[in-house]
Order: sequence, then structure tokens, then C-alpha cells
Amino acid sequence: MALHFTWVFGFGLLGNIISCLVCLAPLPTFYQICKKKTSQGFQSIPYVIALFSAMLWLFYAIFSENAMLLITINSFAFVMEIGYIAVYLLYATKKDKILTFKLLLLFNIFGFGLICALTLFLTKGTKRVKVLGWICMVFALCVFAAPLGVVRKVIRTKSVEFMPFSLSFFLTLSAVMWFFYGYLKKDKFVAIPNILGFIFGILQMVLYLIYRNPKKNEVAEPKTQELSEQYCSDINIAMPKLNEGGNDV
Repeated sequence: MALHFTWVFGFGLLGNIISCLVCLAPLPTFYQICKKKTSQGFQSIPYVIALFSAMLWLFYAIFSENAMLLITINSFAFVMEIGYIAVYLLYATKKDKILTFKLLLLFNIFGFGLICALTLFLTKGTKRVKVLGWICMVFALCVFAAPLGVVRKVIRTKSVEFMPFSLSFFLTLSAVMWFFYGYLKKDKFVAIPNILGFIFGILQMVLYLIYRNPKKNEVAEPKTQELSEQYCSDINIAMPKLNEGGNDV
């Protein structure tokens, strides 16, 4: 029993550490935003969706048993995403600020408020935990499916300049840690989505190895900013993964 608890704690702790590093990945982007005093055309939806995801998992962890490691990582993510959004709103254009406020109202206030109201008033005990778990799991599956857009673009353009190997590796490693945490803890709502996360992570790394040395003049490569905008439009309902430049991956 003690050994089992040690393994659960170990995988959860490693998941916390790796996920914290992933949460810190956009810092260079926001340093440049502060330095140049402009949002540089980046979109806010990845950070709004990441905040919504952290809020959902926090709400689930509060009612779940022995979920302190879920509370710690999602509390950290919650604080970081609030900071990113605040900086973005400070330097974004008026149009982007309006869009960001609309997204916050839709997901983080109306959407999350509706989930809270329905689960608090219509469910109790273990049933509430199961309902919240299903909501979190479905949303997480949508999040992990988001990279399909960029996978399609990698195959089409035969370029991986907007899909860094290091981030794909750490996201895959994070999925492995959280899968074993959920599996050993017998929490299917944590384990199942990370199976999909692992599969897509491996797919991205394989594509990187295949297309890391593209042939010259084989395909005209789109500009980085155009790729960023196109990808954002493909995944407007799921949290994308971010690369070092703040673009979606």
C-alpha cells in the first residue's frame, strides 16, 4: 500500500514539474510583448482556453479524493494564465481586447458558471465527481486533438519550423506522467485523455524527424505569422499547445 502511494505521488510530482515548465514556455513571448509594448498580432485564445481548462480541473480536484497534486499544478496554471492574459490586454489593440473579453465572458464566466451551477445544485457526492470528471475528460480530449491542425500543415508544407521538437517531447513526457498517475490512482478521467496526448505527441515527434531537413524549393513555405493565424482559426474551440514564440502548436 505504501509502495503504491509512493508511485502515485512520484508520477504526480513529476507531472507537476514538467507541466510547470510547459506553463512557463510563453514567458519569452510576453517578455517581447512588454519590451515592444505591442501584442505583435498574437491571439489570446490559447491563454483563455488554458485558463478555462485549469478552472475545470481545479473544480474537479476540489471534490475528488486525494487530488492535491492536481490542485497544485492547476493552481499554478491558473495564476500564470491570468498573468499572461493581463499582459496581453495591456498591450493588445482595441479589437483584440474586445475579442478577448468576449472569450472570457463565454468560457470563463458564462461557461464555467453554468457548469458550477448545474453540478452544485443537481448533483451530490460521488455523482458530482463523476459528472465533473466526464466534463473535464471530454474537454481534455478536445484539447489533445487540437494539434491535428498543425500536423496537417507540417505534412502539407514539409516544414517543422513552427513545431519545435523540445516542446513536443516535454508535452509527451507530461502525458506519460499524468497517465500513470491517473492509472495508479484509478482515476480514469485523468488517465484516458493522456493516452490520446501521448499518441499525438509521438506523432508530432515522428513528423519532426521526417521533415526536419526539408528539401529546398520543394514547397514554398508560408510565413511564420501566416501559419500562426491559420492554425489559430483551425482550433477555435480547443486549447492549443504553444511553442517558444507564443504561436500555436
